[in-house]
Amino acid sequence: MKIAILGGDGFVGWPTTLHLSDLGHEVHIVDNLSRRWIDTELGVQSLTPMDSIQERCRIWHEISGRRIQFHLIDLAKEYERLKVWLSEMKPDAIIHFAEQRAAPYSMKTDRHKVYTVNNNVSATHNLLAAMVEAGIDAHLVHLGTMGVYGYSSVGAPIPEGYLDIEIDTPNGKKEQEILYPTKPGSVYHMTKSLDQILFQFYAQNDGLRITDLHQGIVWGTHTDQTRKHEQLVNRFDYDGDYGTVLNRFLIQAAIGYPLTVHGTGGQTRAFIHIRDSVRCIELALGDAPKQGERVRIFNQMTETHRVRDLAEMVARMTGAKIANLPNPRKEAPENDLIVKNDQFLALGLDPTTLEEGLLDEVVEVARKYAYRIDRSRVPAVSGWTKDLGAKVERDPEGKALKSVS
Repeated sequence: MKIAILGGDGFVGWPTTLHLSDLGHEVHIVDNLSRRWIDTELGVQSLTPMDSIQERCRIWHEISGRRIQFHLIDLAKEYERLKVWLSEMKPDAIIHFAEQRAAPYSMKTDRHKVYTVNNNVSATHNLLAAMVEAGIDAHLVHLGTMGVYGYSSVGAPIPEGYLDIEIDTPNGKKEQEILYPTKPGSVYHMTKSLDQILFQFYAQNDGLRITDLHQGIVWGTHTDQTRKHEQLVNRFDYDGDYGTVLNRFLIQAAIGYPLTVHGTGGQTRAFIHIRDSVRCIELALGDAPKQGERVRIFNQMTETHRVRDLAEMVARMTGAKIANLPNPRKEAPENDLIVKNDQFLALGLDPTTLEEGLLDEVVEVARKYAYRIDRSRVPAVSGWTKDLGAKVERDPEGKALKSVS
């Protein structure tokens, strides 16, 4: 297939690009490189050294013989260029990763909230409108998030996208299928909820074939392809805005930093290893909906864990200490999370679950590149509200200078 990977320079986009290229597909990356500019804004860099996207593509061609083409386009701002590109390239499938992906970043300030909405919603809508106008029948696979469901305890498994309900009518009860109600906990999650509505409209109005993947928190470092050359290494975020919770715990353990558990640690989250993430995208590509079918929604996760349980596991494994800090997020202190993921299991996914060997792999990567870590960037300091922001702990190690007056 000819596959366009929008946001192919990112944390999940890059290993997905290599995985699909390795399978023999013709792969094109479309990216505005905004994630690299955000590194500059935040003053923090990936734990792993990252070459330019052009150099990474060159190295991949050198070792694999396969070419990956890179196209610099801003989906949210360059609608006409996007439309022309789609008309000329006519991809068979489009994988949409091109959104600002961090909930804490989306809540830093009003400017970050506005940027996240403008970038994410415009990018998605521009893509959908351009697909219709270009007249291409490409299968669109979008990377969404489990966070659209919220993290309340409903006591029942969260279905894959849709909920069967009964409503009262003058003629009695009537069965109806609706999207599972969203309850986004951040501006980032809200944009993913809006994406869902856009997908529903364009599927029913224009017959676009769409798969929406509600992904859990990604952990791990390597895929089979990123191991093939040191310069193909994936980006690895450890900072309080972009680092995912389990990877951050493992980084903290590797550098002797306390494991930062916010609140009670009773927040239950869904998780997936980076290897399974790229495998799920491959499986979704191979199971495309037909024109006129409803949006296909998968819960892309393999297991759930409480944050405090993960911290205790890492502490036992590494000897790290745990620091319980004020929670910068506006969320319930405790929640249960039961999630259905039957569709990917039926398609043949063999889940990678938490194993000490894989955790050791992350710690080894962290120790190898520990010299690149800025310890001041490790704390999570983006508050969901002004009141929560005022309570954030910015110095978990207690190393800041103290006033004696």
